[in-house]
Amino acid sequence: MFIQLKTFKVKKGSAVEMIERFSGKGIIEQQPGFLDLSVLHKKRTKEEEEVLVLIRWDSEQDWKAWETSEVHLAGHRERRGQPGPSFILDGQQHYYDVIGFKTADT
Repeated sequence: MFIQLKTFKVKKGSAVEMIERFSGKGIIEQQPGFLDLSVLHKKRTKEEEEVLVLIRWDSEQDWKAWETSEVHLAGHRERRGQPGPSFILDGQQHYYDVIGFKTADT
């Protein structure tokens, strides 16, 4: 399993806008190897808010296929040259191979 983790720091009161961007229906759900997407909102923030987007893939190859797919690239081309949302203060991406995994006993 492979995880892509996006971290966004946004202006206080703007987390809902970022959450809506990633929570709505999209095309990623139809991609081979896509497992799920979770949107997390950090509790107890003072000056800014933090939103995490955790995307799980079957494999790194599935994620790479998505990143280089025409449908994904077309979405980025549409926004090329346009300023990003002013409420985003910082954004980072990190990538992880899942080494261990547990589930509840059934």
